[in-house]
Amino acid sequence: MADPTSDMLIRIKNAQKAGHEAVSMPFSKFKFAVAKILEKNGYVGNVSKRGKKIKKFIEAILLYKDKTPRISAIRIISKPGRRVYMSFKDIRPVRQGYGIAIISTSKGLMTDKEAKKEGVGGEVIAEIW
Repeated sequence: MADPTSDMLIRIKNAQKAGHEAVSMPFSKFKFAVAKILEKNGYVGNVSKRGKKIKKFIEAILLYKDKTPRISAIRIISKPGRRVYMSFKDIRPVRQGYGIAIISTSKGLMTDKEAKKEGVGGEVIAEIW
């Protein structure tokens, strides 16, 4: 079984490559937080929680610029077999600042820029550009 977070990110990337308007995936608080970070940074449009009780899912509206997807690539850094942690001193900009890294810190999920500003490190989930 694949990692649910990487499955979500790959679903978003594949749906954008196929030109879909929206994508849905099973709900979890962690995946919803990741989707909200993508929304805040302009990689996806409106992210909403749908459904009730056990049938909850996340729906994300996909964004395009002149028919090209906003997300050009996603690199999954931490995998179930190999977790990658980074101190805030080691955090470097993704693609010279044109991308973001999603980092799970003790203060919650945040981008690489926010983690550097807060002075916290953590598990690097993925890089998106």
